[in-house]
Amino acid sequence: MKSAHLMRTTVLVLEKTNTLTFAAAVDPMRAANRHAGHPVFDWQFATPTDRDVTLTSGLVVPAAALNRAPPCDLLIVVAGFDPDAKATPALCASLRRLAATASIVAGIDGGPWVMARAGLLDGYKATTHWEDLPEFTQQFPDVITLDARFVESGPRMTSGGAAPAIEMMLHLIAVQNGAALADRVAGSFIYDVSSTPARPQGRQQLGMRHSPVTARAHDIMQAHLEDPLAIAAIAQELGVSLRALQLQFRTRLDRTPQAHYLGLRLAEADRLVTQTALPLQDVALRTGFGSQSSFARAYRHHFETSARQRRRSMGGINRASDAGDVPRRSLS
Repeated sequence: MKSAHLMRTTVLVLEKTNTLTFAAAVDPMRAANRHAGHPVFDWQFATPTDRDVTLTSGLVVPAAALNRAPPCDLLIVVAGFDPDAKATPALCASLRRLAATASIVAGIDGGPWVMARAGLLDGYKATTHWEDLPEFTQQFPDVITLDARFVESGPRMTSGGAAPAIEMMLHLIAVQNGAALADRVAGSFIYDVSSTPARPQGRQQLGMRHSPVTARAHDIMQAHLEDPLAIAAIAQELGVSLRALQLQFRTRLDRTPQAHYLGLRLAEADRLVTQTALPLQDVALRTGFGSQSSFARAYRHHFETSARQRRRSMGGINRASDAGDVPRRSLS
């Protein structure tokens, strides 16, 4: 259904929001107004309190406390580092007030965390940044968590990051104002909408010369870092022979599928080592190693240092207590 009226929008911006995430939420609305020839979105910014909010680039969003924001049609929540700690009871109460009358509530990057903490995603499908998905699933069992670029579930929309947020906003523009306007907005950004919303979020594929088969194998491997599958089982799921799968990896990526799979697991292990305070035994389990000793050998061979030394060399980045108070992901 196309919008017959101006869509009143409130964009809640939290401290240390990624600047690209912020732009992905706002600039499609600006472009939609320009290409439509008249305003179809009317937005205002909101901040959690009466204090200015600083983005990761140093840009400042002037203070405009959310608790004084008027009713809106569209409420967008953008957040970056440690959004769970920023979801205060007062902020959640203001979000619930606005959500009660808004047609759509959307969250981007860390925004879904804030929405979930406010209870706005209970019973809905949702996604968040891929680094947060395991913790998000555990923290919010009443949310149907999906690994997807963006998710539309009734009056709720959630995106894993900045690039999928552009896709989500283009989808919203198409639904509210027609595909032709959305196409013009995409064209103005020279943006090629080639991904489907339900596709798992891409990770560490830049520079890889994937074929359709290796790309699908890569996605299966990413979905099974904690419980690694046999390469033969992956080939069977893809409907190709083991030999054909091995040949594809050798030809396109110059490595065996086994080496590629191990590299993905160790890349995730390194992220957990350097960006969280998880005990190393838990890191080993989360990346599919049956014992800490096998994990330690593989990690040292790959990174030429131990996981413990690597964590120490990073200067205690994002470290928390040994009790397992694991901070949310680092800034993207």
